[in-house]
This record gives sequence, structure tokens and C-alpha cells, in this order.
Amino acid sequence: MADLNQDNILKVFIEYCGVCDYGGHCLALANAIKKTTPEAVVLCKRGRQGSFEILINDKLIYSKLQTMALPDYEEVVNVVSNVSKGGEPQQIKGQQSVNCAIT
Repeated sequence: MADLNQDNILKVFIEYCGVCDYGGHCLALANAIKKTTPEAVVLCKRGRQGSFEILINDKLIYSKLQTMALPDYEEVVNVVSNVSKGGEPQQIKGQQSVNCAIT
């Protein structure tokens, strides 16, 4: 018998810059999300230079390429939790002051 909830899987995709060493940030955010929303599937993937892009169910909610800052993790966790309860993915407004400088 097929899993009827498969279409309702909450997917969080995070593309991070490997040059900037954001892999640890991605894992920290993934762990924070899983503590509050354990049913979420969180995927961290090394990507474009300077990136820290967050998509929830294929909707972009945060782009470091646009803002030049990392997102506020608590706000991301709250948005994911809200989506898990039936809400729509909302844009993240809060930011951290960590930058990537390529030399």
C-alpha cells in the first residue's frame, strides 16, 4: 500500500557556498529545524560561490546571493514549523552579519 502522506512531505533544501565554508552553518540550521520539526526532510548541498539559499517545498524563502548575509536561523525554524502546520512558506527578513570574502 502506498504512503498517502508522501505528497505532504515537508522538504527544506539549503544550497551553501563551500568556498565560504558554510557547510557548518547548513548543518547547524538543519539540526535546529529537525529539533522543532522532526518530520521535515532537510537537504544541505554545496553550491554556488557566496550562496546560502533556502527553499521550502521548492519555494525560495531566503537568498544570500540577494541579501549578502546569512538568515536569522530562529526565523527560518519558525517558518518551517508554520509550514508543517499547513501555513505557506514566508520570506525570511532577519539576517546575521557574517559575510564571505573571496580573495
